[in-house]
Amino acid sequence: MSENDAVEGLKQVQESIRRAASDYDRDPSSITLVAVSKTFPAEAIEPVLAAGQRVFGENYVQEAKAKWPLLRERYPDVELHMIGPLQSNKAKEAVELFDVIHTLDRPSLAEALAKEIARQGRKPRLLVQVNTGEEPQKGGVIPTEVDAFLEACSTTYGLEIEGLMCIPPAEDPPSPHFALLNTIAGRHGLKVLSMGMSADFDAAIQLGATHVRVGSAIFGARPRPAKA
Repeated sequence: MSENDAVEGLKQVQESIRRAASDYDRDPSSITLVAVSKTFPAEAIEPVLAAGQRVFGENYVQEAKAKWPLLRERYPDVELHMIGPLQSNKAKEAVELFDVIHTLDRPSLAEALAKEIARQGRKPRLLVQVNTGEEPQKGGVIPTEVDAFLEACSTTYGLEIEGLMCIPPAEDPPSPHFALLNTIAGRHGLKVLSMGMSADFDAAIQLGATHVRVGSAIFGARPRPAKA
């Protein structure tokens, strides 16, 4: 995909978000587009940065560490989101690098993040990933255990949780999963809902998404993924 294609893709996604917001009586400014730049090199990201996009999502700590510090020197107002599975032993680098972490999903990671936040004095915003489809191969807290995990994050680890994230099963209609996430968030007064990707962000916006994670609709087909 050429530079112009990526910028055109960005504009089309932005317009689709505005249209969906209008359709569902929502303020477009309440919906943040997270441009998923995982596996794309800096030179593919630069045109999208130049076009004004400032919120980006990455899946791998090491890949983000390799390309974003230099990009941030030129674009210091970038907000970087960790949207992939996070190993506890990467907590130090994740707290150093990311502004928002979407994939908090187990006590060992909560403990590691709390330790690094205290040590570094840097406080990324935190979302709990919910495994709405209870898929064994996927990260996330199963719905029946979210209440207890949120309580532990607060009382045991002293973490402030801003919201929830989910990735519905590929074979399921996404809307029931988005509705479930919205219900759980509402029960806890959580305002941030990270849900919806290139194929289903319209449905996610209908059901309350505040952050949609869109990659292929902007950047096109992905190159081979980098190792974590």
